[in-house]
Amino acid sequence: MRIVRVKAPATTANMGPGYDCLGLALDVWNTIEVETVPGGEPTVEVTGEGAGELGEGRDNLVYRSMEFLFREADQDMPPVQVRCNNEIPLARGMGSSAAAIAGGLVAANAICSQNFSANDLLEMAATIEGHPDNVAAAVMGGMQLVIVNETDEGRQLYTVPINVPPELHAVVFVPDVRIATEDARAVLPEKVSMADAVHNMGRVGLLVASMATNHPEYLAVATQDRLHQPYRQPLFPAMKVIFKAATDAGALGVFLSGSGSTVLALTQGREMTVAYEMAEAARQASVEGKVSVTQPTVRGAHLIAG
Repeated sequence: MRIVRVKAPATTANMGPGYDCLGLALDVWNTIEVETVPGGEPTVEVTGEGAGELGEGRDNLVYRSMEFLFREADQDMPPVQVRCNNEIPLARGMGSSAAAIAGGLVAANAICSQNFSANDLLEMAATIEGHPDNVAAAVMGGMQLVIVNETDEGRQLYTVPINVPPELHAVVFVPDVRIATEDARAVLPEKVSMADAVHNMGRVGLLVASMATNHPEYLAVATQDRLHQPYRQPLFPAMKVIFKAATDAGALGVFLSGSGSTVLALTQGREMTVAYEMAEAARQASVEGKVSVTQPTVRGAHLIAG
């Protein structure tokens, strides 16, 4: 028998204009413990977020991700008992599925003798997830720019790490209301105007540059978006008032985390004021939820001792 322990971070994707190409790992963690056993059916135990909701057998995403890696290695997966202690809320745009996938892959990689590289794990994670932004940050940590290049020879991922300004924090308002990724994608148009495309292209460039060169004063403009947030507004009508409350309280930039419903504000100071004003704006809009302060992390999913 062998026990492997893994921590996998929450992530925020899009960051405003960077639809499906920007992700940032956050210092909020799911912990996964995998124990190989002599035989019997696999079991998955879930505590914390998702307890009583997530699958507790072969249908669990952590387990399915482990199976995926063993298939890639052309090996039989041993029977395992998986214990998941989750801090990342479900269906709130904080990368709960990316954390499950990254954590499962790292755990399986530790058990499997193949020893896949981080890039290999990212390719697998993007295949499982279907889009690469959250999983790039969940696997690699930090802030990641990731694109998919499709050619006649196949698909290739390109990822570039982006430095994050020191002392940058994230104030996170997590509403009780959930938004499924499928529902959030369903409201997006198939075509957008040239003006909106240009608007977002410029702001993605500005966002990457402001982070990499430590110019957080540009983040208010750099996190603006026209490609997805306006269309998702009807799914979460309080979004605009929470945005305004965060900005008025001193946030550097604010955006819908992933596909929502979480709203994330970037700060360098005044975190408690921003948190209070975001929560108060939500309360006045009759939206229940929780607010917390965290920060980016340079670590992706990784093995832990103990």
